[in-house]
Amino acid sequence: MTAKRHITVLLVEDNVDFAKLVRIYLGRFEDAEIEVIWKANGTEGIEEAVRNQGVDVILMDYFLPGMNGLEITRALKEKEVETPVVFLTVNKDMNLAVEVMKLGVRDYLVKEEISTPILPKTIMTVVEKRKFQKEVAELEVRQKRLEAMQELIVGITKEITVPLQTMKGIVDLLIKNGNSDKRGKYLSIIHDNVERIESKMEKLINLKEDKTVQYIKDIKMIDLS
Repeated sequence: MTAKRHITVLLVEDNVDFAKLVRIYLGRFEDAEIEVIWKANGTEGIEEAVRNQGVDVILMDYFLPGMNGLEITRALKEKEVETPVVFLTVNKDMNLAVEVMKLGVRDYLVKEEISTPILPKTIMTVVEKRKFQKEVAELEVRQKRLEAMQELIVGITKEITVPLQTMKGIVDLLIKNGNSDKRGKYLSIIHDNVERIESKMEKLINLKEDKTVQYIKDIKMIDLS
């Protein structure tokens, strides 16, 4: 049996009864286990969002004492909190909807919708979209890193190709001249190592994926397998 996905929602809402309802309705959602962390005002909500990197979605009332939803969202952006925000309001206001979307708020729901499947489905959609965006961003970073690595490798290869080929030619010539068994053994080791370096350089030049494997402790190395 597949374990349910765990979603953490930070709810910023000053009405304790409404907060309890949100927790109850989200707790009934069968497709995921949704944990609700409740904060009663913007200051506490901001502190939790900054401190808790495990929050997947911020569900926030627009009309809050002290700071409203727009002010809280701006504060979160200033603190570089990238957790997606979904607003809850008592009614649809298109002007407000435009304003919040400009700030990057992911969705805008009316409070009466919390008892419907719209709320959990909206949360899941926002979470999946954020996951996809992070994966795309990670791929772009890896691709740029790979391109920089290949550019560096091409430069290094140009510098060491001739010396490697020269060394290989000299070793081959010495082996053919029939040296002693002991010297021949060492020459064979040098020859094998030169070929191994050439092989690794070829793999680096043709590297298609920025993939690493664990080496020792916190050190990783490029996977050329």
